[in-house]
Amino acid sequence: MNKDASNHDHQSPEPHDEDLASAFVRESEVVEEAVEEDGRKVRRRGIYLLPNLFTTSALFSGFFAVVAALNGDFTAASVAIFIAMVLDGLDGRVARMTNTQSEFGAEYDSLADMISFGMAPSLVAFTWILQDLGKTGWVVAFLYVACAALRLARFNVQIGSVDKKWFIGLPSPSAAALVAASVWTFHSFDATAVGFKLLMLLVVGAAGLLMVSNIRYYSFKDVDLKGPVPFVVLLAIVLGFVVISIEPSVMLLLLFGTYVASGPVLALMRKMRHTT
Repeated sequence: MNKDASNHDHQSPEPHDEDLASAFVRESEVVEEAVEEDGRKVRRRGIYLLPNLFTTSALFSGFFAVVAALNGDFTAASVAIFIAMVLDGLDGRVARMTNTQSEFGAEYDSLADMISFGMAPSLVAFTWILQDLGKTGWVVAFLYVACAALRLARFNVQIGSVDKKWFIGLPSPSAAALVAASVWTFHSFDATAVGFKLLMLLVVGAAGLLMVSNIRYYSFKDVDLKGPVPFVVLLAIVLGFVVISIEPSVMLLLLFGTYVASGPVLALMRKMRHTT
């Protein structure tokens, strides 16, 4: 046998002989620039799995809420939005605890929020009752979606430049929780009168406008969850869960309704103090 031919047979495959699966993995790989603790910039391949699993789960919950609403199951749709809210709160904390923050994760989280807290609440409310109001209903539903997109875009560009103690404008998860709790509560009581339709119109529209307002909302980010607390705090948390379990939809509506109202009320109180 020819020696050259034998050597040629044992050579590694050329790039054009690469199988389709390997080519797809190579070409779709995520590469981003990251800053190490010592200040060095490095190029990192791949993504962190754990925090992105929580983000994907939140995205799935938002999508499930839309599907459930289209199927007429508005209770499941509302609950799915709250589940998405819990998962969204976990992904960032898990990333910080495990030191797996990344630009990819931040962008993915923002896009997932747009589905779970922008599109999903609007479509759930529209499918349930706002569609009965014709053009006015879908215009207000779109207003909410547009405001959620603007709120998320503004939040992304303001990271690091505003006081972490406050949110500028109503956070999109809280706005979604208000809409979902309203749908859950009113649907449970079979509230379909014209008055409730107008009330939902007001809730969805107000939640959207508050997201893009300059009203400050307390972020709770300065609360030290690692430090010791009095025993009565844990007791209050347990009692809170008990109260919510009695009538979850109503209690959640009161809870998030109070938080949404706290922004304008505190802003009015500050303005009154400055004028006196």
